[in-house]
Order: sequence, then structure tokens, then C-alpha cells
Amino acid sequence: MQLLWVVVVVVLGVFGAEGEEALCRILGSPEFPMLSKEGDVTIGGAFTIHTKISEPPLSFTDTPPPLTCSSMNLIDFHFAQTMIFAIEEINNSSSLLPNMSIGYRIYDSCGLTLSSMRAVMALMNGQERTVGKTCSGQSAVHAIIGASDSSSTIVMSRSTGAFQIPVISHLATCACLSNRKEFPSFFRTIPSDFYQSRALAQLVKYFGWTWVGAVRSDNAYGNNGMATFVEAAGVEGVCIEYSEAILWNNPREKIARVVEVISRASSKVVVAFLSQWEMAVLLEEALAQNLTGLQWVGSESWITIDRLATRRSSAVLSGTLGFAISKSKIPGLREEFWETTFSCRFSSQEEKDSGPRQSQCSGSERLEEISNPFTDTSELRFSINVYKAVYAVAHSIHDLLTCRHGEGQGGNRNCAHRDNIEPGQVLRYLRDVNFTMKSGERVYFDENGDPTAIYELVNWQRDQAGETVFVTVGNYNASLPNGDKFAMNGIQIVWAGNTLKRPRSVCSDSCLPGFRQSEIKGMPVCCFSCIPCAAGEISNLTDSAKCTQCSLEYWSNGDKSRCVPKVVEFLSFDETMGILLAAISMVGACLTIVVSLVFFCFRETPIVKASNSELSFLLLFSLTLCFLCSLNFIGRPSEWSCMLRHTAFGITFALCMSCVLAKTIAVVIAFQATMPGNTVPQCSIPLQRISVFSCTLLQVVICVLWLALAPSVPFRNTAHATEKVILECDVGSAIGFWAVLGYIGLLALLCFVLAFLARKLPDNFNEAKFISFSMLIFCAVWITFIPAYVSSPGKFTVAVEIFAILASSFGLLFCIFGPKCYIIFLKPERNTKKHIMGKGHAKSQ
Repeated sequence: MQLLWVVVVVVLGVFGAEGEEALCRILGSPEFPMLSKEGDVTIGGAFTIHTKISEPPLSFTDTPPPLTCSSMNLIDFHFAQTMIFAIEEINNSSSLLPNMSIGYRIYDSCGLTLSSMRAVMALMNGQERTVGKTCSGQSAVHAIIGASDSSSTIVMSRSTGAFQIPVISHLATCACLSNRKEFPSFFRTIPSDFYQSRALAQLVKYFGWTWVGAVRSDNAYGNNGMATFVEAAGVEGVCIEYSEAILWNNPREKIARVVEVISRASSKVVVAFLSQWEMAVLLEEALAQNLTGLQWVGSESWITIDRLATRRSSAVLSGTLGFAISKSKIPGLREEFWETTFSCRFSSQEEKDSGPRQSQCSGSERLEEISNPFTDTSELRFSINVYKAVYAVAHSIHDLLTCRHGEGQGGNRNCAHRDNIEPGQVLRYLRDVNFTMKSGERVYFDENGDPTAIYELVNWQRDQAGETVFVTVGNYNASLPNGDKFAMNGIQIVWAGNTLKRPRSVCSDSCLPGFRQSEIKGMPVCCFSCIPCAAGEISNLTDSAKCTQCSLEYWSNGDKSRCVPKVVEFLSFDETMGILLAAISMVGACLTIVVSLVFFCFRETPIVKASNSELSFLLLFSLTLCFLCSLNFIGRPSEWSCMLRHTAFGITFALCMSCVLAKTIAVVIAFQATMPGNTVPQCSIPLQRISVFSCTLLQVVICVLWLALAPSVPFRNTAHATEKVILECDVGSAIGFWAVLGYIGLLALLCFVLAFLARKLPDNFNEAKFISFSMLIFCAVWITFIPAYVSSPGKFTVAVEIFAILASSFGLLFCIFGPKCYIIFLKPERNTKKHIMGKGHAKSQ
């Protein structure tokens, strides 16, 4: 066996490609084990030691010639030798399976399902050729390590599952293999793509790449892994522009077409879920078409393959990112390979009987002179999985022989004798295996036969010599909570083109706050247009899918990025309209008081006496209150102001109308006296007082009932105007409000009717005419007020109400008291009893 190792290394290191072809002839057909050794128990192995297989012509008349493999794969040959190294290490151990030897039978699967099926059948039957012979009924191996790809592993696991022969793969990552119903005897020491695909989706989302292309291997590994990635990417909001599938043995025309699709695409990030073989052929075509400027994101299968990371390939793959299996070291493996390469020994122990006598290793041998993938033991990202798989089988057999677990997942477990170990027993104990490696790493399998998914995020960077190196810039641990699974370690990342500027890969530019995404018909969700939020809606995040409606008390600001309190609107003393109305109200009140003083000063004159001075002063007092009550409508509504607004207005105007009504009745009674010049009968004075009091009292009762049952209260009106809050007084009871107005209207109508009937009284005493005219103005104002009040928005509603109060009050003041003041100041000669009664007296004569 040592001699074979020497031949492999020397032939490859010295003769290159010609040596590879020679080695293919030495290693022979995949139908026979390439490497084997007898032992008390046997572990099978299936590795892609060659990557090509010749298909001989079938004549169907002669026995088909054996298949021959070519194109040596030193990486998988490295796996095979690592398996042998682990077995030999266990055989030399005094604590693990003491006094018991492990043998091995290693087959070449040639990377194809057909040869993998041949290999697994040979491992199960224990015969090189089974045609025409009877199967022995007992598997030749107790467990199988392999294969190096998911498709071949699926074929092997489906064949061995019925016979309860455990298969432990070091490289098969297809998530489909975690299905315990389909693959009950499958285990693996490499994480499932179920986790890697999700990690890749989180990775592209983390860097803001929402528009990516995808290339996959057209086999179980690529198809299942990419399907999981697409699903996870959709959850993360990442869209796939294109998805292409290739195999390493596809015609070049198909590979060229895929590269053309990548080059024409608008996405600047390519997620490559490929095996190293597909990536190699894709890279060659990309170099031929000068495909540069793209950010590649790779899967664990090729992201740390040295033969892809050359100076020539850096033009395409510079700055590549991807998740890799955590690197590790196997103690003693490098020394073993060194001894094998240079046919020497570091230890002083005697050489094995089966091998040639070897000299001492000096340590000065030049390993770099024959450096190749076989001799590279610096970063054992995949070989360590083979190493762990062998140890997992050994520990399960050890537990079986020592009855360590007793009852467990497999039910009752009887101890086995070393000469009577069955694969099914190894399978049952393998499910519960749990041990710690020399490196401190714990090895165990979950209920699906998978290990804990831990990845390193690797970035392709150049060292000072210009060579590509794999730099770990982050990690992913699937066993941690969601927010902690993916983490960066702070190391500077180099991006595509060997720059420090992160590339952008989006279908549409981000929508700024204040905008929302709107899907473009026929395009993926990542392609959108940005629509401004409507009034009253906001989006305070970049790329918001929808705008959020502000609450009733808030409104969107100018750029629609946040909700701000709505503008509060009410008729204020600080604004022009409020100041103007308040000034007019005060002018009216002051003018009324001046008229009252004038009447008081000229109270003994005939014109004041003739107008019933008591009612006149009471009317002037009520008019003063009417002017002042309008001030209660201005300012921020409060509980008290709302209750006083309409009740004070209703009572004062009822008092005013009662006085006018009493004056009208007094005029009618006075001029119906039989003797001209007679004064009003003394009995009419108490009647006037009673009528004024009664009419006013009825309004007071209405207002008290209104306040007691449903008073007017402050109200924040958000429905009338969406962009502002209108502070107003809710009338509470609409019946009470309209009853107050209706009662005032009724009194005004009675006054107008009586004054109209008395309009033909003597000209020198024409108060009835003035009352009639004042009532006409009053009624016109309040009839006009109703539609204006209903249709006016916000604070203008209050302004209309104040205007109606002031207009009707000024109408009464000017129409009733204006002519009298005119006579008092400008026509004093008319302010005589003779003048007032003369013409009427003459007519009566």
C-alpha cells in the first residue's frame, strides 16, 4: 500500500498529465476495488478518483468489456488516503476498538451514477462480478463512506437502505437526503444544503443584492440546492433574474449559451450553486468570452478549490464570496503524506513487513517541488469529513461491543460479538453516536442524520505576491437563534474587480422615504416603480412596500416621511378675522352704550318719551349683550364656552325680540286710543313687563333643558378636513339648537307682522315703520344664515354665526334708534310734542 502511494505521488509530480494517464491504467477498472485490506470488520468506500468514464460499444453478442475510467482526481484520491489513514490510526489505538482490526474496500465511482451503482453492489455482495453467481446473503462491509456527490450518494443510499447498511457521506449536501423515510440509513458529516441555501439567501440580502442571477449543477446537488435558495431568497425579498443549469460534460455550445445569458443580464451578482467540475468548465468559457465585472457568490463545493483560484481566473472570480466548510487539521496526516511522498519515516520504529525499508526523514525534503492537491494538507475542509465519518463508524462499533447505550432510539440493543456484527446493529448505534475529536470538535448526528451546520464566509483576495488566498470574513452557525446565525468578523472584504467598493445589483433603485413600491406588470417583485404616498400617508423606511395611514390626529409632513400633529383650526383672537369680528363686536357694544347715554341725557324730550323709554333702555341693554355674546364664539372652544355660546345668544336675542315685540304692541295700543294725544293707558305698562319677562323666560327654560339633557361640548372635528383638526362646539342636541333659533325666529316674525300692520300710523311718529324695516333685515339675515352655516367649513362656520349676530344687532340698533338720534342731534326742532302729535291730531279733527 505504501508503494502505491509513492507511485501515485511520484508519477503525478514528475510526469504531470502523462503520468496521470499512466496512473489510470495502473488503478484499473471501477468494477474492482482500488484499495483494500482485510479486517475483523470492513468499511467500504466510494470516491470519485476519476472523473471520466469510457462507454464501450455494445454489440449484444459478446460479453461487454469492462468500463475504464480516466482523468485522475487527486482531491478524491486524497479522501481515500485520509480514510485509510483514519483506519490505520484506529487500528493502532489502544482505547478505541482494542484488539480488533478494521479493514477497507475502496471503489472508484468515477463521478457517475452507473459506476456508483456497480460499486455499491460490489460492496454489498462482496464479489467482483455477480453475474451467474449466487449472492452470499451477508454484506461484505458494515458501513460505507461516500460518495463525493449527491446524485451518486442517492443511488447508493436507496440501494443500501433496504439492507440497513449505513452510508456516511463526506460531500453529499443535497437536502433531499435528510428525508428519513426515503433514506433511513443515510448519515453525513457535511451540513445539508438546507442550511447553506438559506445562508446564501441571507448573505445576498445582507449586502443589498435583490436582483441576482443563478447558475446550478444540473443534478441532485444543484437542482435541490438552488430550489431551496430560490425559496429562501423569495422570503428575503431577493429576486432571480435567470436560472441556468449545466453539467461538466455538456457540449461547449450549451456552456457558451449560459455564459452569454450571464453577460447580457442586468444583475451584477451571480449565485453559482455548482460542483467544482461544473465551475471549472464554466470558468473556462467565461475566460474565453472575457466575462468580467461580476460579483460571484459560490457554494461550498468550489469556493475553496485551489485549482480554480489561479492568477488567470482572477480576472473573472476576483472578490468571490461564498460559504465554506470550516477548515481543520488532522494531527499526523501531513507527516504521513510527507513520509509517503519521500519514502522516509519521522519515527524510529521498525518499518512494516509489507513495505520496503525506509530511511529517516531529514525534514529538508522539498515538498513544493511536487506540490499538488494530493500533498496539500494545510486546510482539510473536506478530508476532515472523511476522517470524522470513519471515527463515527468506529465509535458506533465500539459502543455496540461494549453495550454502552443500552436502550435508545433503536429500541432493545443486544450486545454483539466481534465475529457476529451486522450492519443493522452498526446503523442503530450510529444514530446515537456522540464523541469528541482530538481537535475538541464534538461529532453527533441529529434525527435526520445531519451534523450541525457551521460555515465560514470566505472572500477571494490577493496577497502581496498576487496569488489568490481564501480569507475568512464571517461565519454562519445554524444552531444559533435567527438573529445571530450570520455574523461578520470585521475583516475588510474585497469585491469584484479587486476593489473595496461594493457592487450594486438591483432591478430598480430604492424608493426613498415618502414613496412606496408599485409592482410593474409582468416583472418580478424586485422590479418596481416608486409612487409618492398620498396625502395623510407616510413611509419612513427605504423601499417601503406600502404607505401607512396617519392616525386621525396626525397628518403627513411635506416629504411624506413622518406623521406630524395636524394643524388645529379655530377662530382665534390672534388672526385677522377674529380680530376684525371682535373689534366690530366691541364697536357695536360701545355704540349701543353711547345711544343709551344719549337717551338717558334726553330722557325728558318728547321723542324719547314717545318711544317708551323703559322698553328702549331694556332693548339697548339686550342689544349690548347681543354684541358682547359674539365674543364668546371667538377663541379655543372649552366646556364652558361651548355651553354659553348658544344659550347666551339665545337668551339675549329672546330678550331683545321680546322688547321689540312689546314696543310694537305698545305702538299699536297707543294709536288705537280714542282721544288723540292721550298717553298709553297705565295698565299697559305691567302688561309690557309681563310679556317681556314671559317671552324671555320661555327661552331660558328651553336653554336649561338643552344644557341638562345634551349640552354643547368641545369637539375635535377630523372628518371635515383631512389635513387639519377643527376645534368646534358640538351642539349636543340638534333639537335644542334649532328650538332656540326657532323661538327667536318666531318672536321676530310676530314683531314683523305687527309692525307691518301698524306701518300706516301718522308720519311724524313712524317707529312702526322702523321696527318693520329692522325685522325685515333681521329675518333676511337669519334666513340667509342657515344655508351659509351648514355649508361653511371649519372656523368659517363660527364666523358666519358671529356675522349673523352682529348684522341683526346692528340692524335693530340703526333702524330703531338711528332715526331718533338723528332728530335729537340734527333736527332738534322736531323733538317737540306738537310736532310729534300735531299732524296726527289735525287729521283726527
